[in-house]
Amino acid sequence: MATAKKPIAKTPPPRRGRPVPRTFEFHWGSGNIVEEAAFTGKYTEPSIQLMEYAGEPESYALRFCYYSLDGRFQRSPMMLDSADSLEGLRAALKKTPKLRALLKRLVT
Repeated sequence: MATAKKPIAKTPPPRRGRPVPRTFEFHWGSGNIVEEAAFTGKYTEPSIQLMEYAGEPESYALRFCYYSLDGRFQRSPMMLDSADSLEGLRAALKKTPKLRALLKRLVT
């Protein structure tokens, strides 16, 4: 007698990218996420975001965060889990000139 195989639970497909610009709102201010470098890894999607505050020229923030593979923002610190994540973010940063320039200022 053959036994029936149990169906394997599928991981939801990774969400690739979010629209930019898009708005953000904190109790101290709001504005737009104008650039985002993200990489979909094995377990998470790490992201670095350039956030510009509305009505305040030259006022910006850099947010280091991550999303779950189903696209939900996570409120924990971003952790890069492998060389793949580093290389993936490095490649994504090539498409974000303002963000890349700010990060260069940070490390040089």
